[in-house]
Amino acid sequence: MTHVRGWRRSWQERSKLQRIDLYSRVTISSIPWLFALSWQLAPFKSDIRHEPLPLVLGSLLLLVSLAQCLLSNRNVQSSYAHYLGISVFPGRRLLAPLALLLLQVGLLALLAAVDGVAGAGLLLMSLNAPMAFVITRVLLVPVRAFVIESLLLTVTTTSALAAAGVRGGTLAGVVPTTLFGCVLVLISVRPSAWSMSVMWQAEEARDVQARLAVAEERLRFGRDMHDVLGRNLAVIALKSELAVELAQRGRPEALDQMVEVQRIARASQQEVRDVVRGYREADLTTELAGAQGVLRAAGIACAVAGGDGTELPGPVQSALGWVVREAATNVLRHGDPSHCMIRLAISTDAVVLDVENDGAPAAPPGGSGSGLAGLRERLGALDGALEAGPAQGGLFRLSARIPLARAESVDVPCAAAGDTSRTALLEDRR
Repeated sequence: MTHVRGWRRSWQERSKLQRIDLYSRVTISSIPWLFALSWQLAPFKSDIRHEPLPLVLGSLLLLVSLAQCLLSNRNVQSSYAHYLGISVFPGRRLLAPLALLLLQVGLLALLAAVDGVAGAGLLLMSLNAPMAFVITRVLLVPVRAFVIESLLLTVTTTSALAAAGVRGGTLAGVVPTTLFGCVLVLISVRPSAWSMSVMWQAEEARDVQARLAVAEERLRFGRDMHDVLGRNLAVIALKSELAVELAQRGRPEALDQMVEVQRIARASQQEVRDVVRGYREADLTTELAGAQGVLRAAGIACAVAGGDGTELPGPVQSALGWVVREAATNVLRHGDPSHCMIRLAISTDAVVLDVENDGAPAAPPGGSGSGLAGLRERLGALDGALEAGPAQGGLFRLSARIPLARAESVDVPCAAAGDTSRTALLEDRR
């Protein structure tokens, strides 16, 4: 169940990125249509001469522009994936858009040659001509190469219109308008794709960081077990071999060796229990540092105020360590916060630990959950109390209070229903 909740949180974060990614793609896909339906249609009102040939050429330009939009929408997904490094864009897909772009330039020059469009309309249509093509191209080549290609496209368009008889200020205006369209695509489409690539890389880095934290904790526990069992198992193996040899010779010392093996085995069993108990026992200082590390690995800013409580009695530290562990676990399981604050306030009479986050309620939906019930039992053994619920400012607060009067004389059990080990806490992020 712990793994399921951890994956659910990861899926929620990934689905947010997917929605942002979809919004960016839809925006990029809609840009050529917006320009075609505005810049290409506007000249029909007053700039294109209302005679059969100019109207036919203008209509053909509009149809070619719309065809370019269709091809751009078909190619922009592949070019987006190429930019993100997901797949390689097939170069043959640009042959048809390039041919349509040259056709647009040719129709525009022909329209100018028959004196079918005024200067302002010509500039608008020259501005729109490269848009659909360069929206795909800008994601496929480096910025420097795109700038060079934009200059070549500007020279080609200007030369074609000059050959068609366009002169003076209109011809001079073709250069900045064509370049403006290319630069507009460069500063709008490219940063959007770059932002998405950074967001996806950050998400992948958080996943890797959380997995490394789990692996590091498992390695630490494995090293502790190896240190405890390695030497004793080697001694047991040697003494067992010695006992076998002595028994084969009929020597009475074999019994003494087996008694020693039995003693070492029992001692090893106790040492393993001590390691596991130490691993499962909650230390306040360790838990505060662990909660900060785990929450930060999950992309949640976590701050600790008021010290680490090293001056508190052992039972109080242990109980509050479990509070920190359970609170951090619930934040990862049930919340989606961006900030978490842990405050420790110590007075002469009592100690109060508050854990606040700005996400969803840190308690399990539909009830207090076995974890909080276990915490109340622990705190109850110290005459303490636990409160959990919404606080001012849209926060959720979990507050534990323990009086210091009789805390030193009370021993708190090291395990209770609903407790979660540090490995489980870390694995919630996976």
